[in-house]
Amino acid sequence: MIIVAIDGPSGVGKSSTSRAVARRLAIPHIDTGAMYRAVALRVIEAGIDPSDEIGVVDLASRTTVDFETRNGENEVVADGENVAGKIRTPEVSLVASTVSAHPGVRRRLVALQQEIGRRSGGVLEGRDIGTKVFPDTPHKFFLTASPEVRAGRRWRELKQKGVDASLEEVLSDQERRDRQDSTRVDSPLTVNETYRVIDTSEMTVEEVVDVIVESVGDAG
Repeated sequence: MIIVAIDGPSGVGKSSTSRAVARRLAIPHIDTGAMYRAVALRVIEAGIDPSDEIGVVDLASRTTVDFETRNGENEVVADGENVAGKIRTPEVSLVASTVSAHPGVRRRLVALQQEIGRRSGGVLEGRDIGTKVFPDTPHKFFLTASPEVRAGRRWRELKQKGVDASLEEVLSDQERRDRQDSTRVDSPLTVNETYRVIDTSEMTVEEVVDVIVESVGDAG
């Protein structure tokens, strides 16, 4: 069973790359970031302060997050509701970063991610897949890109989805998330010698996918 870990900060192309790699390898795509966003959405809907660790962890423990295939894509489902169309706003992004810092939330979702991965293998994207979720997989990749390139990609993605946000707001949001993700106590965004690092700043998605698929194939 193949597990491919693709980690990195926001805006490096993890989602589009992971989906394409999954299609090429004929295994599921598991967007772990979307799982945290799904919990963040539930936190917002419940009116819970994201910094209220006890309240957030309690809600997360009662929230079921999985994926369903629709039009050839795996879409995140929270408590039986497809929430793919609700979780990509700047508000959900910020809350997700805060929520994901709570160890209890991470334990809950890591357990779900491991269950899904063991069920059918897959390409998992996130920030700690290769360090915490599936540290033993030989297929680990860390995507990076310059801050300006990352913010530009995210801004264009939001614009296409009809979300009204300026490039400056997206860059500021990105900087806050980077600080939170890199300094949190539990499972911070890190990269070590077990990863293959790929700078995507001047690469197309297809080029990045080729590198990953070839590497997985070479590793057997």
